[in-house]
Order: sequence, then C-alpha cells, then structure tokens
Amino acid sequence: MKICILGFGAVGKGVVKAISMKNNRFKEKYGLDLKVVAVTDTSGAAISNNGLDLDLLLETKEKTGKVSNYPEYGVSGISNVHVLDKAEYDCLVEVTPTDICNGEPAKTHILKAFEDKKDVVTSNKGPLALYFKELNESAMNNGVQFKFEASVGGAMPIINFAHETLSSCDIDSILGILNGTTNYILSRMAKEGSSYEQILKESQELGIAETNPAQDVEGIDAACKTVILANSLLGRDVSYKDVEVTGISKITPESISLAKNEGYLIKLIGEVSGDVLEVSPRLVREGSPFAVDGTLNVATLKTDLAEDVTVVGKGAGPLETASAILSDIISIYKIKQCNG
Repeated sequence: MKICILGFGAVGKGVVKAISMKNNRFKEKYGLDLKVVAVTDTSGAAISNNGLDLDLLLETKEKTGKVSNYPEYGVSGISNVHVLDKAEYDCLVEVTPTDICNGEPAKTHILKAFEDKKDVVTSNKGPLALYFKELNESAMNNGVQFKFEASVGGAMPIINFAHETLSSCDIDSILGILNGTTNYILSRMAKEGSSYEQILKESQELGIAETNPAQDVEGIDAACKTVILANSLLGRDVSYKDVEVTGISKITPESISLAKNEGYLIKLIGEVSGDVLEVSPRLVREGSPFAVDGTLNVATLKTDLAEDVTVVGKGAGPLETASAILSDIISIYKIKQCNG
C-alpha cells in the first residue's frame, strides 16, 4: 500500500516514525507492506514511487529542516496539488496545519484525492468541522474510503469504536473532555491553586500549549471536535459556526477553589445532545469519569442498548495521533482485502 503524506510537522513525522517502528509487524500480522512514496512540507517534497527511506527522510528533515533536501528524490518548491498528480499512491494521509476559517488547503487536497479515486486518512479538523457533508458525499460518490479517527481525541478510540463496537446501538448524546491542553491547565490550577496566566505560560514553555494558544483555550479546538462527533456519530448536519463556545481564559483560582470545596472540578466539556451543541467550562464531580488529569481526553457516549460507555486516552502527541492514523490505514487495507 503506497502512502502519500501531505504535511511533515509533528504529526507527519510521527506517522513516518510509527511506520518505521511497526511495518515489519504489519507485514507479519496483516500481510500489509506500507511504502511512503511522497512527503511534503513548506519547502517542497520528496517523491519516489519505489518508496522513500524513512530513517533518511526523518534525518534529512531533522538536520536541514526541509524534505526537499532528501538525496536524489527531493524537489524544491513543488505544490501539494502537483505532488498528488506526480506521486503513484493508494492512500493520502492529510496532516497539514488546521485552518478553521476556510479548511484550506486540506479541503482541496482531500477532494482532489477523492476525484483521483484515492482513499484518504486525516487528522485535520478544519475541513471536517466546516464541510463534513460535502467531503463524505464526495468520498461515497467516488467509491473511496474516508477515515478521520485521529481528528478527535488523538489516541482515544471513539469514532471507529462507536461505528464498529457500538454498531448495534443508537447514540443519544456525547459528553467529553476533548482538548488536552485545557485539561492540563485546569488540572494544574486545581492542584496548585495557581493562576490561569501562570500555568498557561509554563504550559507554553513545556510545549503543551501553543505560542498562540487561542485555538485551545478559547474552546475552538474542542468545538471542532464536537462538530465532528455530532456529524459522524449522531448523523447531524452542523458546522463549527453552529457551536456555542466558551473557553477557559476567565476561570480564576477562586472559582476552582470554591468548586473543590463542594467536591467538584472545573473542566472544559463538549456536549452533543438533543438541541445542544456546546463547549463550555462545567462542574464535574471528583471521582467521576471526567476527573482525569493532564492531557488525557475522555468521552461518555449515552446509548440505548449499552447505556453509558466511557472511553479515555491521550488526546495529543505525535505517536499517539499516528496510532489512530495507522489504525485507519489498516482498516482501509482490510476493507480492500474483503472486497477482493
């Protein structure tokens, strides 16, 4: 199975590292041999239809900062769309940076791959939160697979879990902590009594929070994930613009202390239920499934047959996100095998 990876930041590099670590195991277990035939970053691309050397690819990026410096097969200045025309691939892994304003350039990449009859796996929330119906319909019309487990909760299994393991159930509602950065900040504030500003600064120094943390702390990231769950698991037709969003930047040590005295914690919760589509700070009882610390994500799916089912997992990290991307690739491979 030939893979084209658009975007070679933390997640893209995580996917290549994970394939390098696991490919022999995949051959033994599934008969699946993954070949990365193209990788792009802002400098250009490395393209070899016989497969790139993954260790050399990572080394080139680490030492020079540019995949276009890959020996012999590096190409400077080539656009991602041109790479999709030039590379001979089976499955696109779209992991370019998320743009929540217009979902580009990821939306264009994904739709082009579908039109070229290629399967797509993505962790990119932007196009999913804005154009879910259009993307899904294009995949169906072109007879290809579209998987996006990694777009919600990193390594926390939720989308495929709901579709496969809970396939006999109707899901009535979902409540979840869907952003690891805000959970880390609120957990530290609860433990230490420190201010939001102080913990945010330390989180940025540790690389947990972005230099511009607005997407996380203002609830934008969690809202995108809430939309993806609403559309993919509850059959809604909503976009990011339909979510009521309140972030955590106004949470004070005093409010956290008052909650603790009553046996509660404050967490940023995404909810899809009935007419509700919301992300906001909520009180959760200490000792409940939502009382998770650090960058963990957690979600409870309320179902008709299985009642409440709760999943927990690491919500971020290159290898954690790569684990979800690779599970989608394996799933596509199995479907292809079944279909002959």
